[in-house]
Amino acid sequence: MDILIKNTLIYTPAGNIQGDIFIKGDRIAAVGEMPEGYVADRVIDGSSKMAVPGLINCHTHSYMSLFRNIADDLTFTDWLFGAIMPREDNLTSEDALAGAMLSCMEMIKSGTTCFMDMHMFPMMSAQAADRLGMRAVMTRGLTGPDRNEKDALRRYSEHMAERERYADNKRIMFRLGPHAIYTCGEDYLRFLIEKAHETGQGFHIHLSETRTETENCLKEHGCSPVEYLDSLGFFDIPTCAAHCVHLSDRDIEILRDKKVSVIHNPRSNLKLANGIAPVAKLIKSGVNVCLGTDSQASNNDLNMFTEMGFAALLQKGITEDPVVCSAQETVRMATVNGAAAIGLDSGEIACGKLADIVLIDLGQAAYCPKNDLRSALVYSSCGMKADTVIIDGEVVLEHGVLTNADEEKIYHDAQKAADRF
Repeated sequence: MDILIKNTLIYTPAGNIQGDIFIKGDRIAAVGEMPEGYVADRVIDGSSKMAVPGLINCHTHSYMSLFRNIADDLTFTDWLFGAIMPREDNLTSEDALAGAMLSCMEMIKSGTTCFMDMHMFPMMSAQAADRLGMRAVMTRGLTGPDRNEKDALRRYSEHMAERERYADNKRIMFRLGPHAIYTCGEDYLRFLIEKAHETGQGFHIHLSETRTETENCLKEHGCSPVEYLDSLGFFDIPTCAAHCVHLSDRDIEILRDKKVSVIHNPRSNLKLANGIAPVAKLIKSGVNVCLGTDSQASNNDLNMFTEMGFAALLQKGITEDPVVCSAQETVRMATVNGAAAIGLDSGEIACGKLADIVLIDLGQAAYCPKNDLRSALVYSSCGMKADTVIIDGEVVLEHGVLTNADEEKIYHDAQKAADRF
């Protein structure tokens, strides 16, 4: 379907402009001037709205929406090993699908068009994303002591089977997902490095998230988690590393030189008292920093507008520098930088880019008066909902309502699954 978004305020890093957006198929055909011979199948009135690039949530666990608000105010160890993992062990695939459907709905309604997921249940998160029309990068969480351990091999095989199942789906992509250095033995990591080279897949991993992880790595390997992975040749594979809270200057140099994309998860890190990532220093050093929410078990929502606000304010606070992490830089983290991290041709409203666009209703208190609306996206939009969401040239949310699914059924199925916990 070819869609014309008419007379809307269009977000650009250089300044917002009023004009038209012409979508042809899954791409933006033009911004401003109508292409020759263009005929729209549908016209959307954007006169009271602002068009922004679809937000990219680079780190979450979509099935974990079922654990929202049931494991709060705990230490990281008690949260993960005492509250979350035991519940994960009791989940069924049907539960995981219900949780992922709820997460995808939540992300779409808050302007996210693409997410990178680390999951435990093959096919479920991908099925949810596909049903609701989202883009997604699927990474099956991989754990195990070595390449010969039965369950470690099973998890890898499940990932590869899912990748083959969705090989023809252009919206569903795949990366290998070693969970963390403390859940993957060295031999298993070396095995995954070999497989990444063989299959051309990148990595998605939790890295340097806690002080304990860093201290244990120093005791066991005599170096930091970043230095340890680098010594294995891990970063010779395109890598997205979530958290990266506890970093030395040497770690930052390695991440920069190896072109690792760091996924900042400010609210999750705060809630679990794991610290604050040195984002301003990472950006100054030339590291590509993008944004993720983590899961609802540790956040407790998937709203990327809220995440942007926290990301910007935290860095200003800890550096005592009001200039760092400007609104424009923070929006880049949630759009262009995220697209670069996962190899997606989106993140901008520009000719030739993928048609992933969010329309925000400007008739809300947060946008009045209409001063610098670029800043409003970061500092005023916390918790705001989208009016219309277009992904891959298809309208998946219209006037705040999903077009591809029954919202009441999603709520019902998620609550039914969660009631068992």
